[in-house]
Amino acid sequence: MNLSIFSSAMEGIAWRGWLYAAFILHFVFACQFLLLQPLVSAQDGKADAADLLDRASQSIKVKRYNEALDDLNAAIEADPKLSEAYLHRASTLRRLCRYQESESSYREFLELKPGNKAAEKELSQLFQARSALESAISLLDSGDYTKALEYVDKIVLVFSPACSTAKILKVKSLLATKDYSSAIAESGFILKEDENNLEALLLRGRAYYYLADHDVAMRHYQKGLRLDPEHADLKKAYFGLKNLLKKTKSAEDNLNKGKLRLAVEDYKGAIALDPDHHAHNVHLHLGLCKVLVKLGRGKEALTSCTEALDIDGDLTEALVQRGEAKILTEDWEGAVDDLKSAAQKSPQVGRAISVVD
Repeated sequence: MNLSIFSSAMEGIAWRGWLYAAFILHFVFACQFLLLQPLVSAQDGKADAADLLDRASQSIKVKRYNEALDDLNAAIEADPKLSEAYLHRASTLRRLCRYQESESSYREFLELKPGNKAAEKELSQLFQARSALESAISLLDSGDYTKALEYVDKIVLVFSPACSTAKILKVKSLLATKDYSSAIAESGFILKEDENNLEALLLRGRAYYYLADHDVAMRHYQKGLRLDPEHADLKKAYFGLKNLLKKTKSAEDNLNKGKLRLAVEDYKGAIALDPDHHAHNVHLHLGLCKVLVKLGRGKEALTSCTEALDIDGDLTEALVQRGEAKILTEDWEGAVDDLKSAAQKSPQVGRAISVVD
């Protein structure tokens, strides 16, 4: 009996000892998991951040800035102490002229790396670019287009070469200075990067319009309107051009049909639609002059032909018509001068002199 009780007691002690040992081991394993897991996760996070940073650097090299920013943001989230990611992000944002965000990133980098000369220099460049962009916008609004272009070219696009705002501003300045060929080239670069850029489509269309390449201008307006049918400026440009072409055709048709008084009104109406459209209006002024000569309204014809010659002094036909207008106003010497000038420019019009003789 005593042996039985003793045996049972020993078995109980053994079981308690085994349970106690198992509890101790479980506790140790739990502690190891809890203490080591954050370290493993942190190491994995740093490895991921480094990979993201490397991928962002490759994207920056090929100018895929938005992709680079996505990777840089992810890298910073994975490793908030990765200073290089802040610097790359700040520099990329500066290139895009997202100046406020860029400045914040530079300051975050400088908190991690105080006194870093490269970052301080880039931050100074950011301030220069931002100030120059603001100045360029003000200069464009005030009508100083050449100075605005200088600020954009020599400062903004040097420090922020991917700044779409500055590129559009440059095209606007070129249009305002009537450098239409350069405006077409610069807006073309923008459209290569973003073929659906509505403002670039509008501005490029306007440049073609002022070169009187109306078909190409119309295609730009139409493409923009397919992307955004309610775009106010594109609608205005599109319908303005359509109305100009319609009015011009009506004037020419009425002239050919002998409806001279109607042709006069149509020519005047077409000119009034856009008095600054010299490349097209030179032909409208000439057409109006012809009609007025036919009607015997010499004084008005003289004005219209002179308008055409002010735009293109080598327009032989305008010289001939003005010579005829001067005959109507009995300005014989003036008529001879114009007709002789026309003959010198084109021997084919030599016969016009015989009218005076």
